[in-house]
Amino acid sequence: MTFFWTFLLVQMINYVVSSMIGAAFNLQTGTILAVCATILIFIVAVIIPDDSNNKQTVH
Repeated sequence: MTFFWTFLLVQMINYVVSSMIGAAFNLQTGTILAVCATILIFIVAVIIPDDSNNKQTVH
């Protein structure tokens, strides 16, 4: 699902930016950026520690 939403959002940004600068819309460029962004999201998710399971709070 991460790739799906990243793909849609990157394609939307790609379309808007290319439209604003007057360039042609290129699906391949957006797809490559979406793959790179998805890999970066997975790397950041692995690097950030998940301490929510280890915390014991007293209420």
